[in-house]
Amino acid sequence: MATFISVPLKKSSEVDLVKPLSKFVTATYAGSEDQAEYLRSVDELNKLRKNALGRPLDKHESSLEVLLRYYDQLCAVEPKFPFSENQLCLTFTWKDAFDKGSLFGGSVKLALASLGYEKTCVLFNTAALASQIASEQNLDNDEGLKASAKFYQLASGAFGHIKDTVLSALNREPTMDISPETVGTLSLIMLAQAQEVFFLKAASDRMKDALVAKLANQAADYYGDAFKQCQYKDNLPKEVIPVLGAKHCIMQANAELYQSLVAKQKKRFGEEIARLQHAKELVKTPYDEYVSVKDLTDKINRALTAAKKDNDFIYHDRIPDVKDLEHIGKATLVKPTAITTPLSQKFTDLFEKMVPMAVQCSMNIYNQRKAETVNRLVGAMRESTNLCNGVLASLNLPAALEDLSGDSIPPSIAEKARSIVQQGGLQSIEQLIKDLPELLTRNREILDESLKMLDDEETTDNELRTKFNQRWNRTPSGDLYKPLRAEGSNFRNLLDKAVQADQVVKDRYSVHCDMITLLCKPVDELNAAIPSANPTKTLQGSEVVNVLRSLLTQLDDMKMERETLEGEVKAVTFDMSATFLGALAQDGTFNEEQLSLSQLDQLYGTYNQRVQATLRTQEELLGQVQTSHQEFSSLKQSNSEANQREEVLKKLASAHDSYVEISSNLREGTKFYNDLTEILLKFQNKCSDIVFARKTEREELLKDLQVSIAREPSAPSFNVPAYQSNPAAGPTPAPRTVFQPQPAQQPPAKPLPPARPPPPSVVPQAASAAPAITPATGLPASNPPPVAPPSTAQGPPYPTYQGYPGYFQVPVGYPYGYGQYNMPNMPNMPNMPNMQYMQYQAPQGQGGYPGAPPAGQPYPGYPQQPPQQQQPYYPQQ
Repeated sequence: MATFISVPLKKSSEVDLVKPLSKFVTATYAGSEDQAEYLRSVDELNKLRKNALGRPLDKHESSLEVLLRYYDQLCAVEPKFPFSENQLCLTFTWKDAFDKGSLFGGSVKLALASLGYEKTCVLFNTAALASQIASEQNLDNDEGLKASAKFYQLASGAFGHIKDTVLSALNREPTMDISPETVGTLSLIMLAQAQEVFFLKAASDRMKDALVAKLANQAADYYGDAFKQCQYKDNLPKEVIPVLGAKHCIMQANAELYQSLVAKQKKRFGEEIARLQHAKELVKTPYDEYVSVKDLTDKINRALTAAKKDNDFIYHDRIPDVKDLEHIGKATLVKPTAITTPLSQKFTDLFEKMVPMAVQCSMNIYNQRKAETVNRLVGAMRESTNLCNGVLASLNLPAALEDLSGDSIPPSIAEKARSIVQQGGLQSIEQLIKDLPELLTRNREILDESLKMLDDEETTDNELRTKFNQRWNRTPSGDLYKPLRAEGSNFRNLLDKAVQADQVVKDRYSVHCDMITLLCKPVDELNAAIPSANPTKTLQGSEVVNVLRSLLTQLDDMKMERETLEGEVKAVTFDMSATFLGALAQDGTFNEEQLSLSQLDQLYGTYNQRVQATLRTQEELLGQVQTSHQEFSSLKQSNSEANQREEVLKKLASAHDSYVEISSNLREGTKFYNDLTEILLKFQNKCSDIVFARKTEREELLKDLQVSIAREPSAPSFNVPAYQSNPAAGPTPAPRTVFQPQPAQQPPAKPLPPARPPPPSVVPQAASAAPAITPATGLPASNPPPVAPPSTAQGPPYPTYQGYPGYFQVPVGYPYGYGQYNMPNMPNMPNMPNMQYMQYQAPQGQGGYPGAPPAGQPYPGYPQQPPQQQQPYYPQQ
């Protein structure tokens, strides 16, 4: 059976997708009809991840389909949620597929708050599982060959896609298994195996020998390139290199074998023999324990023997040198499968109705542009109306035309007074002014608390970075929080500007407070407060008065028209998302500014023209009013009382206009603070989420650093003496392991060494009397190594001792004999009686060993010891 390489799956930690995604959906699509559907889709996405990554996967196409569906869903959901470290922060943790960890636990892993990282790892598992499924196929039939080639090409395409995208997806150094060098090599290995499968199919289908040779030669090229990359980069487990080297040689040998058949057909018998000889040399690979070459070797040997026999007896063709042979061509029938979503045929987007984030952001910008356009048009009309009111108030119009009697309240002033009372008078304004500081303080507290969370986390991150230096290899909090701090700075600037605006409103209220108070009084008190003047009834019915009244009526009509126009401008609606989605589907991207400005021009172009027309009309009417008022003033009888009355009436009219504007400003300010509170609460939640995610990431990193520190050696490495090293037990074992090659035919087992012969039996002899040594108090825990015997002495035979069955287990070659002595009962061996040992009988021709000295005396030549510390003699090395 052929040996093929398959890749192990990466392992992922569990991630809760429901809580953060549901929180985003609830906040973003509040009040939307689709919110409930989106929340259900979030649950389905979480289940899909658990099915794809939370359980062992069978080597079957159905398991691959689950991975493909999850990968497709990740690609579909990526543009619809703001996955990033400083927005929707989801931390994905994956272990290195090729790292087995250590005794102290843990393997190389990487945790990143990046959906691109999750996609990359899921695609890696897709490729790995495809390689495992391909290696499980039955290559003895066409269906198995086709399926195997298909899955190998899918794996090659997936690994190649990771190579092209991993660095941009992660924005940091990846783990070794998904580095561009590693996945590039894996892609080439998978392509080589797919080419080999096509070679096997071509050979089984008995295609032309020339084509089969080219297919084999191309496969050999792929294996050779992968072999070189592994040797150069050393980025894959060492067990892979011999497999690739063997495959390279075997496929070259196959190419030479089939090319020799081509030479035979062309009557080039010398070339046939040369190629077969070259093939024979190629299959003599040093990696035969990894890949079986027996069948191929036998086939080559049979063909070579027959070719030589025919050439020697019949053809006598000259055998050329290998280097002079024509190069074998190459033919590739494989290519990596392009990774284009959806990869699964059963894929359906769980968030099909959700608008992509690019469109959502563009919609937000469009809404801002629309609001700016509306505010510009409405603001221009309001500003012009305020200017008109200010000019008329300065001219005491229309009160001057109504006050011809000089002793009653002009109707316009009386109407203004009733209007202020209906709107709440001074009490309403004072309550609004009183509420502003409380709203401001609440917003400041929310903003300060949010930024304090960022400050505290950043301080902790900086302290740990200082402590661990380069080991603290996560994104600095200072860099990560820049967008949030910029956003917080904008909020603070908004609050500062709001405080300034509040002060302007308060100052204006202080200026007009007295006149507003006067307008709030009853009619009698108001009339008494207005000075009387000489009547000017002579102007009643004059032409200039009629002209002024006509002009004022036109100005009132113009103001009414502006109010209607303002309502129409605010009521304009348009669904710009359809335009953005259409452009995105057509071109893959779109220019938001160009599309938005074009659409806004179509929507508000007409309204802009109408607003400009009212501005020009007002300018003309006010010019005519000023001219007519000069003529009216020249006709009036001028005196101090009349001037004083006219001045009071002007202030009352101006106070009314100021009251209306101040009330509007205060209500807008209150609404601004309330709206800003909601925005700041969302900002606070965003800060809280990212700080929590950073805290979780910090704890994981600290745990990994503790494991890493524990795995570091406590002392520098040193060389072990050669005599302490164990000799090699045999050849390098076959790979088990991270790569799972299919079982190949094993070489014949090596013969075991012969069994050790039993010790010889010696007939017991009579024991001779010998002096007894001092009894030992116990046996030593272990015997020291024996002393080597003299070169002239032979190891003594081992007799059977009286009173003890069998042999006393002394190491083979033990050179010392013992005299007869009494052994006391041993503490650890209570059942052993005192036994009489025979004196050792030396063989003929060998000098005897001295017996034990008398009791209490040491051996000659050894230092003496106190009697109470004397131990039985054991040889010392």
